[in-house]
Amino acid sequence: MKFTDIAGPNATDAMRVLGRPTDRIEGPLKVSGRATYAAEFDVPGQLFGVIVGATIARGRIVAIDASAALAAPGVRHVVTHENAGELALGDDHKAPMLAGPQVDQFGQAVALVVADGFEVARAAARLVRVDYAADEGSFDLAQARDDAAKPHSAKRHGDFDTAFAEAEVRVDATYTTPDHAHAMMEPHASIAAWEGDTLTLWTANQMVDWAARDMAKVLGIPRDKVRIVAHHVGGGFGGKLWVRADAVLAAVAARAVGRPVKVVLARPQVFNNTTHRSATIQRIRLGATHEGRLTAIGHDSWSGDLPGGSPEGAGAQTRQLYAAPNRLVVERLAELHLPESNAMRAPGEAVGMMALEAAMDELAETLGVDPVELRILNDTQVDPEKPERRFSHRDLIGCLREGAARFGWERRVAEPGRVRDGRWRIGMGMAAAYRGNIVLKSAARVGVAADGCVTVTTDMTDIGTGSYTILAQTAAEMLGVELDQVTVRLGESGFPVSAGSGGQFGANSSTAGVYAACVGLRDRIAEAVGFDAATARFAEGRVWSGNRSASLGEAAGAEGIEVEDRIEFGDLTKKFVQATFGAHFVEVGVDDETCEIRVRRMTGVFAAGRILNPKAARSQILGAMTMGVGAALTEELVVDARLGGFINHDMAEYHVPTHADIPYQEVVFLDEEDPYSSPMKAKGVGELGICGVGAAVANAVYNATGVRVREYPITLDKVLAGLDR
Repeated sequence: MKFTDIAGPNATDAMRVLGRPTDRIEGPLKVSGRATYAAEFDVPGQLFGVIVGATIARGRIVAIDASAALAAPGVRHVVTHENAGELALGDDHKAPMLAGPQVDQFGQAVALVVADGFEVARAAARLVRVDYAADEGSFDLAQARDDAAKPHSAKRHGDFDTAFAEAEVRVDATYTTPDHAHAMMEPHASIAAWEGDTLTLWTANQMVDWAARDMAKVLGIPRDKVRIVAHHVGGGFGGKLWVRADAVLAAVAARAVGRPVKVVLARPQVFNNTTHRSATIQRIRLGATHEGRLTAIGHDSWSGDLPGGSPEGAGAQTRQLYAAPNRLVVERLAELHLPESNAMRAPGEAVGMMALEAAMDELAETLGVDPVELRILNDTQVDPEKPERRFSHRDLIGCLREGAARFGWERRVAEPGRVRDGRWRIGMGMAAAYRGNIVLKSAARVGVAADGCVTVTTDMTDIGTGSYTILAQTAAEMLGVELDQVTVRLGESGFPVSAGSGGQFGANSSTAGVYAACVGLRDRIAEAVGFDAATARFAEGRVWSGNRSASLGEAAGAEGIEVEDRIEFGDLTKKFVQATFGAHFVEVGVDDETCEIRVRRMTGVFAAGRILNPKAARSQILGAMTMGVGAALTEELVVDARLGGFINHDMAEYHVPTHADIPYQEVVFLDEEDPYSSPMKAKGVGELGICGVGAAVANAVYNATGVRVREYPITLDKVLAGLDR
């Protein structure tokens, strides 16, 4: 099915099942421990592999001695670059999954010890001796900033330099964000088994099709000889978009020993052997009239990655969020020899808005205007860079107004440091939220059996986001059956290729793929009973034509009916700007003596098209808002400038928020549809919720204390240093 024109009335509009706050259909499996994750498959005869990571960040392996490990009881094999065979580079990999002789990053796998038991393999891994010749590396973004003078990308509109220089009011501030870890609950894990020349890989991966593609390329085998299984994934946030060393080395080892091999990364290896979000340096320049209308917006950002990498797109939202006739967005990439930088939840906007929305607060302070009203004044319904291209649907103003009313923003005292609650200084802050709407082609197979039950099959993954449920809801809505009559099969490479889970595109794209298959199935069912497909109705488990009806089971017959189709999107995303919007409001308390910061309450209002499952969507926003608090106040990967790795590489020292850190969170979705986005008239929400939270917290801290911290995370020492007692 081609989606080239805006969606008109269709079967999803009934909202009988869709749009309802629905419990997850796989929930009972998860709470009872019966949902099987990658490391939990019971594959007969499996051995256990433990990775040995590089202890230098850059250089060469001079010699590697695995003899002591091989002599240990129970050890079956040690994989190194000397015996692994040729391994290619995956399409999205910046460095090989097995080092040798070149070492590209600290923690890069240099060996895999395979043994009868995990403890045996772990002990023997310590016996592998590696001699290195280390080269100097670049590990500090601030020091490497001058080496990244050439823009990786630059978007200009109008004459920014002149407009900023002549602006009546100017803000020129630099903000920094540190390296961030995905810190998902489930570590990277894989079990590999060969049957002849065919590989089966049970793995924790967000994108099944990409995993099959990369495994085939890395191993040098035909793609149809790779089977990926990822039925349940315990979180990813972008860190599991691509196969990593656990998958590649498990496959290499299993082929060498002729038995299945399981590899689970230890938590420090998740931090240093996989991907992370790069640190950023961001300079924001805003020029405005005395009334607050923006005349110039400039956003320069610096980030780092391994050679051949890409920058963190911190300027993405700055190109679209506010009107201003003169604009400059420049992104620069510094070559760093830290572990690979790559996508993390809301890549670009999550950290970009921590700078832009803090700068907007500084502008409001300078002008003496309300921060909400400043954003409303500078709203735009067209692409600021291409005014002839309007937004498909944009209600940022609605989010701002509704959020302000619900939060009680009118009670905010604009002058910082004026509100007290005992020993606590109280402050309110807000920020806009923005995340682009992405859609990708996505396929599904939907069938109905003789008993009237429906089965949905697609390689879409569920990374804790509720994919099983919204796909079941879509099929139930389209075919007029109850939710418990739908079975959903996900996460295998032999299934129709979906969009996968990432980039906030998964839900909207994959449900549209199910929609496409259901449209074809409805036609086949109507045809089977002699009804006009164009006018047939589906309800109560039956297909109706006027007063006549037949059950789906009757129509399907003993053989059943099955249809496979996919949604393919046209150029509507080029003709119209498609994006999601929101507004965050935060109240914090800052201890008068210690400057400990406590978030007291949060309100978020969002405009993201039709909400397919409000319960699941709210859960996604709550999690994203929590991640935003972490980015604002606690999260920082600390770089070891001597060795080039991350020091705080576990959940004890990489400080994500706990239940005690998070107060009451109110989440509100505006009632809207976007027929330009997909036949579902929906958009994504999973990444929108993190965008802007960090700035809202920072702005609240400023309102409480009068201290403007531009270096995230906002820790108490930074507030103490600036506090005027």
